Amino acid sequence: MKPVVILGAVAAGMSAASTIKRSLPEQEVIVFGKEAYISYGA
Repeated sequence: MKPVVILGAVAAGMSAASTIKRSLPEQEVIVFGKEAYISYGA
């Protein structure tokens, strides 16, 4: 399975990453962001 790449590490990007990991735990998810801080709320 190819990895899923998400651009943006704030709320929407991390929410998408966590939704994918909950649905497909074996799926590799890579998140890229230019932000100084990563959103850990999701």
